[in-house]
Parts: sequence; structure tokens; C-alpha cells
Amino acid sequence: MTPARILRRVLQVVPTLFAIMVLTFLLVHLLPGDPASALIGDRVTDAEVANERTLLGLDRPLPVQFAAYVAGLLHGDLGRSTALGVPVTALIAARLPVTLMLTTMSAVIALLISVPLALVAAINRDRPIDLILRSVFQVGLSMPAFYVGLLMLTVLAARLRLFPVGGYGDDLAGHLWHLLLPSISLALSLSAVLLRNLRASICDVLDSPHVEFARLKGLDRALVLRRHVLRNALIPTVTLFGLSTGTLLGGAVITETVFAIPGVGRLMVDSVFARDYPVIEALTLTLATLVVLTLLLTDLLAAALDPGAAS
Repeated sequence: MTPARILRRVLQVVPTLFAIMVLTFLLVHLLPGDPASALIGDRVTDAEVANERTLLGLDRPLPVQFAAYVAGLLHGDLGRSTALGVPVTALIAARLPVTLMLTTMSAVIALLISVPLALVAAINRDRPIDLILRSVFQVGLSMPAFYVGLLMLTVLAARLRLFPVGGYGDDLAGHLWHLLLPSISLALSLSAVLLRNLRASICDVLDSPHVEFARLKGLDRALVLRRHVLRNALIPTVTLFGLSTGTLLGGAVITETVFAIPGVGRLMVDSVFARDYPVIEALTLTLATLVVLTLLLTDLLAAALDPGAAS
């Protein structure tokens, strides 16, 4: 990929993020309920509610509120949580690493499951092992991540006590141990999608003329699979993996709630119930930015795997 194309692709992110910022601001303010009433309770007078709305700045016109919101973003100020009374930046800084660790572990586990099994299934196309793998993962694909998480939490954690029931641990080893079960439950549905896509791609590449020519030249089978088959077959799978980032983060929101993990997903749920506008806006923009940046990296990686597309 040429530097000009890289720069053009990076610049395309700017209007995307601005559009996300505008939509997030509008959608959050369309949520039912009044943040002032939610903050001070129901048994208050209209005058007290009006005074609280003035303190929160909710009595100003939406364009004025949006201008103040953008000005705060440009100065790195995401506002203060109306429910907790602390800076939103501090909340996200404390919670975001937890979610990033959860999603990273889930992505790694999904790749470790899907890539070798897809290769085995494609090499043994239409044989019993291929049919078994596709059938098993089809079942995993049909079950949502939160349901799989509840089953694992009930059986493996609560009943058999093989894993922690919830929480995040106190050190790095504890973090990894507490996040292992929720990561597996989140990775199973993604690995099912990746396995089916990668298997189909590998089968297509195996039938291509250049692979047949490499075989006729007498090249080592492992070399053919690694250099000619897997590299080309990974291109659509890498794209699909990037597109699945949003789904992975969305699944993390529910998974963190199920396993009582103190990440941004659980914070988002609590903020929606509390009508905490600054936190909802900041979290939505942060997660959207992560998805957009992941898609950008996916595009660059796919171009690196396919040199012909880089021109």
C-alpha cells in the first residue's frame, strides 16, 4: 500500500468520527426520562427539577449543548458524571483496560480455535471430521454469547468451581484467570463465524490454478499451505475479523454484566439506567473510535497480505 493511499484512508476516519459524535449526541438526548429527575429522585418539586437541569446545563438549546460538548472534546474534557460526580476521563481510564483485555483475550482465543480447525476442515473437505467440525460450530453460532456465558457460569464456575464466579482479580495473573471463562464464552460465537469463512476461503484457494502448479512443481505440502494457501485465504477472514470488532465489543457489554466484570460495558449499562449523559456520550464515542481504528488497521493489514491490492 502506497503512502498516499494510507494517508487517504486515515483522513477518511475524520468525517466518520465526526458523524459518530453528532449521532451519539442526538441519540443520547432522545433517551426517555430526565437525568435531573433520575439524579435527585422522584419526590421533588418542579422547581427543584428545573434548578437541577440548570446546574447540569440541560436547559440550554441543543446546539449550545453540542457546541460545549465539542469544545470540551477538543480540550480533552469529557465532562463529569452526573451520577457519580467524578470526571468521565477518570472513569474510562479505570474501566477501559478491563474491556480491552477481555476483548483481546476473546479475539486471540477465537483465532487460536478457528484458524487451525478451519485448515483441518478444508484439507479434509466433505469427510467426517469436516462435517463434525461444521456441525459443532453451527450449534455455537446459533447461541448468543450471554447465553453461553450463563451456562458456563452455572456449570463450570458455580457448580464445579473450576473458575471464579465473577470479578476481576487483584494482579495480572488474577486478571487473566478471572477473564478466561468470559473470554471463552465471548470467543465461541466469533470463532464459529471465522471458521466457516476461513474454511470456504481455503477451499477456494486450494482449487486455484497457482496452487495446483505449486503442487506439480513438487513443493513441500506444508510450504504450499503456508505460503500459497493460508496467506491468500486469510485476506477475507482478516476483513471479517475487523468487521466483527463491533460485535465483539457489543458482546462484551453483556458478558461483563453477566460475570460482574468492572469494564466499560457494565459502566455503560449502569449509565443508561442513571441517564448519565456525559458518560454515555463519552463511552459511545470511545467504543466507536476503537471500532473505526480497528477497521483502519484491518484495511492496512489486508492490503499487506495482498500486495496486488496495494497499488
